[in-house]
Amino acid sequence: MKNKPFITIIAPIFNELENLPILYERISEVMQKSESDWELLLIDDGSTDGSTDFIRELSKKDQRVKPVIFARNFGHQIAVTAGLDYSKGDAVVIIDSDLQDPPEVILDLLDKWREGYEVVYAVRAEREGETFFKKFTASVFYRLIFRITDVKIPLDTGDFRMMDRAPMRRGGAVRLASKPRNSE
Repeated sequence: MKNKPFITIIAPIFNELENLPILYERISEVMQKSESDWELLLIDDGSTDGSTDFIRELSKKDQRVKPVIFARNFGHQIAVTAGLDYSKGDAVVIIDSDLQDPPEVILDLLDKWREGYEVVYAVRAEREGETFFKKFTASVFYRLIFRITDVKIPLDTGDFRMMDRAPMRRGGAVRLASKPRNSE
């Protein structure tokens, strides 16, 4: 791994105008501390609140900000997939734009990635502000996926994670393991 990796941060956006300045500021501060080169892909999933204009203006002021603008709302997972398609980083961080995922945790994810892990999940200690129904359905979803697939996603994770790009570039699946990639 090179000394100064290039990191892509993917943030799907849907009507997050109020959060965007704060998200950008916090990610910028974190990435300055990371000693990494980086880009921020803001995937606008059909926003109607002015988010699109803010993203375009921000990208004019900071070349690290890359807008991907959808003509309409396609959904969160399509936005994440578009981000992966456009990303150029050695590793990719997926983070929600509503600030429930603290950008400061990116430094912890980066530390584990530098240790050699291909996938590093951030697991929420609490699901603050979510309804009982949302918490229940999320819990059921992850437990169901855990049972019916060979992919062992840790329970109660969201999309906040860091993934190494090397397996994706090779066309293979990302290996989810408890050991770092360079320890085998």
